[in-house]
Amino acid sequence: MSDVRQRQEQLQALLASCDIKTRAVRAGQLSGTEQEHNDPIYATSSYIYGSAEEAAGRFGGKTQGNIYSRFTNPTVTTFEQRMASLEGAERGVAASSGMAALTSIFLGHLKQGDHIVSSNSIFGSIIGLFDNVLAKFGITTTYVCPTDHQAWQAAIQPNTRILFAESPSNPLAEIADIGFLSKLAHGTNALLVIDNCFCTPVIQNPLALGADIVMHSATKYIDGQGRCVGGIALGSDELMEPVFGFLRTAGTTMSPFNAWVFINGLETLQLRMRAHCESAMQVAAWLQDQPQIERVYYSGLSSHPQHELASRQQTMFGGVVSFNVNGDQNAAWRVVDNTQLMSITGNFGDAKSTITHPATTTHGKMTPEARAAAGIGDNLLRVSVGLEAVEDIIADLQRALIAV
Repeated sequence: MSDVRQRQEQLQALLASCDIKTRAVRAGQLSGTEQEHNDPIYATSSYIYGSAEEAAGRFGGKTQGNIYSRFTNPTVTTFEQRMASLEGAERGVAASSGMAALTSIFLGHLKQGDHIVSSNSIFGSIIGLFDNVLAKFGITTTYVCPTDHQAWQAAIQPNTRILFAESPSNPLAEIADIGFLSKLAHGTNALLVIDNCFCTPVIQNPLALGADIVMHSATKYIDGQGRCVGGIALGSDELMEPVFGFLRTAGTTMSPFNAWVFINGLETLQLRMRAHCESAMQVAAWLQDQPQIERVYYSGLSSHPQHELASRQQTMFGGVVSFNVNGDQNAAWRVVDNTQLMSITGNFGDAKSTITHPATTTHGKMTPEARAAAGIGDNLLRVSVGLEAVEDIIADLQRALIAV
């Protein structure tokens, strides 16, 4: 073993006792043959072997190593290991998108006749996955309010195998009690899956709170600049093996280039999240005092109904602020159209501030009844607070609110 390789392996062993800021920069970093300082992109579809026997051993699982980039690539592996380190997981499985990661979790762990209990405050495409895809295979879903403990308990059936929630929820920042849901799931032979996109591992670690699997759309804060699409599922080796098995077969895996972008995004994640959260807190507090605003949704506000729970589960309160304007959809659209600084787009977690009308974009595929049950009104707007000067973000909102 070369001195460089030995030093790298010593570093990876050391990182277990290091702070998250250090692990976000160094975890999983093992350079290739050129002993690169930065993580390389392994842009290859396949790998070569020294003999037929070596190839047979690799493909047969007798020896460890890379086989085919659809499911084994060193750049992707570095991203998986780094995210696993940040979330306190044994293993990560990277996917081509957040939806691909979720689909792999559910199809990896569920079969015909199984049942899901899900929060009704979730990304619209996930409801489409449950109602339009999984339902065709005999997997049913019951939706409940994420904060109603009695509703969760009442929804449990003998065939319930997964409880699922976003916390904080998108877009209303509702906080699910992960500890409670964990006990409920484990008492009924079910798994608890938590979408941690809004928080990232910098703010919240669901596995430490009792969840079994945590997932991220890396497209959001993990990248941080809206460049690439990707996702990841994280948990124990045992629980990740079926997820990996589905991804390997279905082929919805992450590309080496996207993994490389996410690896570099992780290096600044802690710094960015602190800046996002600090500015979002100021924006939320300012919005509360505006006469054009009916209600603000941000768990950092003491007026938020789950503020105390958020304070226990999270170290900060996130970078997304949602609010109802006085009036109807037209009033909300006028606010969107009169912003000048913010980008009108459905994404969040970007360095650039974005503004979204959820009812007609991210949650537009939901039925009106489902949107109403989830509290997503026609006058609701979601702002992902970026890294611009907070004074400029507030000034942009102030200009826009004049239109109400």
